[in-house]
Amino acid sequence: MTLTQKNELINQITAMLDKLIDVDAESPSIPAELPMYKPMEMLTIKECAELVDGLSEHTVRMLCSQDKIAHVRAGAGRNGKILVSKVSLLKYLGIAG
Repeated sequence: MTLTQKNELINQITAMLDKLIDVDAESPSIPAELPMYKPMEMLTIKECAELVDGLSEHTVRMLCSQDKIAHVRAGAGRNGKILVSKVSLLKYLGIAG
């Protein structure tokens, strides 16, 4: 590809980007006030067991390993802390949250 062809290609790309920017400028703006959402409450295994009477830490770990409740592992590997979605746990157990 010659230098002239490269410059032409750059000019074409620049023209397309300019058109996209103009289209975005004409599109309706996002409202200034968006509804505020409550952040998801995450609990440790121990907090889950303390939250519900009769629920053991082992049971919570098993529910996580079987993917029956939403959870994430914060940290690397097996040593990472498991955080469980409070809403997911209460919904699985049939308790209104």
